[in-house]
Amino acid sequence: MSEGILLQTNFPDLKLLRRGKVRDVYDLGESLLIVATDRISCFDVVLGCGIPHKGEVLTKISLFWFDYLKDICENHLLTADVAAYPPQARKYQDVLRGRSMLVKKAEPLAIECIVRGFLSGSGWKEYRKTQSVCGIKLPGGLKESEKLPRTIFTPSTKADVGHDINVDEAGAVRIIGPEAFAEVRAKAVALYEKAAAYAQTKGIIIADTKFEFGRFRGKLILIDEVLTPDSSRFWPKEGYGPGRPQPSFDKQFVRDYLETLSWDKTPPAPAVAADVIEKTSKKYLHALKVLTGL
Repeated sequence: MSEGILLQTNFPDLKLLRRGKVRDVYDLGESLLIVATDRISCFDVVLGCGIPHKGEVLTKISLFWFDYLKDICENHLLTADVAAYPPQARKYQDVLRGRSMLVKKAEPLAIECIVRGFLSGSGWKEYRKTQSVCGIKLPGGLKESEKLPRTIFTPSTKADVGHDINVDEAGAVRIIGPEAFAEVRAKAVALYEKAAAYAQTKGIIIADTKFEFGRFRGKLILIDEVLTPDSSRFWPKEGYGPGRPQPSFDKQFVRDYLETLSWDKTPPAPAVAADVIEKTSKKYLHALKVLTGL
């Protein structure tokens, strides 16, 4: 993998469509070019530091899952081979190689599709208050990090700025309609369960994850990133035990560090210690190696 940290791309000959928390997206006319930088966001704030190799890890893991899960749902990937990109993009191949994808121009669904197999994060916080998550009633007496009796689909709104808000089934149906909701829930649960079963064989528990879907020529397809340390909670299977938080292969490590600081979780973000950055990079690389062998 290449050395150095990429925090932002600037391609004067390409049309920048948007700059997200991690990805820069360019409109190439017939397709989109998605570039995964090394930026990291926590609590919906982009930190000033980058994580070495992060963009490459996110891209390689997503490519692995796109291929592994294509029998369940088509996806937006056209190619990640820079040599096959349009000429106007190929001129930036040194930056794009290993951290970019050329994808179909889909119309994104207006909800985030979150699937949970274990009780953690915002789901655990809500359960403690209401014994439910996004309106889904759960048995009493469950512990933090416990495996749920069944996989649950807990969508949220999409916020360009600030926090996404969890919604129940009725709220999601109001946003995307009943047919789209039923289809996306079935696809999301099937994708998670196949991926989670595979990850278990590699010693990783996927506690929960966030998918994004879009419509391309009327068909529902998987878009954005898939089952990465940014969009999922990855726990080591070894040493797992409910009743407490779990060690992780994802950016929870940085969140936990930030929680020790006196920061109100609004911009600007505080500086992150060098050893935390280094350890986070190693966690991302370890997840890539364990899941894909790369």
